[in-house]
Amino acid sequence: MKATSTATETAPDFFSTQVSHAQRFYLNLKPSPKARLAVACGGVERCASDYAISRPTFPFYSVEYVVEGGGRLKLGGTEHRLQPGSVFSYGPGVAQEIATDRKQPLVKYFIDFFGTESKTILTSAHLRPGTAASVFPPAEIVPLFDEIIRNGRRGTPGAAEICARLLEALALKLTEARAPLPGREALAFATYQHCREHIQRHFLRLRSVAQVAEECHLDDTYLCRLFQRYDHQPPYRWLVQLKMNHAAERLQLPGAMVKQVAEEAGFANQFHFSRVFKSVFGIPPRAMIKMR
Repeated sequence: MKATSTATETAPDFFSTQVSHAQRFYLNLKPSPKARLAVACGGVERCASDYAISRPTFPFYSVEYVVEGGGRLKLGGTEHRLQPGSVFSYGPGVAQEIATDRKQPLVKYFIDFFGTESKTILTSAHLRPGTAASVFPPAEIVPLFDEIIRNGRRGTPGAAEICARLLEALALKLTEARAPLPGREALAFATYQHCREHIQRHFLRLRSVAQVAEECHLDDTYLCRLFQRYDHQPPYRWLVQLKMNHAAERLQLPGAMVKQVAEEAGFANQFHFSRVFKSVFGIPPRAMIKMR
């Protein structure tokens, strides 16, 4: 497979040729000192088995995100292991070394950008130039990268502005989806992941935080602390959101009754269910039925 890109500009010389497939776009490769935030280029690359780059600096700020494969990364002298979910940034004055695992070549997204707000955007995402982090689940931010690439490749008059706004959204999403790197927090985060997956699998029958904690062999106070640290919300709020999302979908089906849907979601009392539903969506269940 050959690399593909928009045809309006020649690929810059900092792009590696050691790729088996790439989908790229170029919007503005001439940084303006007056720009607030502008996307220069971006794309997704499937690296060849010999992929390796070493640069003492880079003309733009950049965010790269690994979705497949593995490899190693060195930013400003600090080494990191690359795996699905790894995200890292660099920019002017930051040395980079990136190499793929030969047996499991990297597949990674990248966005290069410039402007007076570039550092602020990265700092807000806790990803200042020269640092790395991890995202959970690994595919969480892929849709945003895909949307940036789609709009960048269209080349419409509004593409540059749309891509800049999507980049800001990406920074917000990185903040929300950030996970700890391997280290002393790894065990706590793994416990959180296990509990989150348990809730997602069994949310219809689960009734309380105490039940979740018991089934996950944890103290309910510790379970709440884990969610506040990694999910920024109590576990019960997420449990209720899953139940209500399911209920909203069921109420859209022909013949669905409020009482029946309430029982499916684990509510013995239809009126309690209706109050919770309205607190989440702002409308009662019967109003959802009328929207069919």
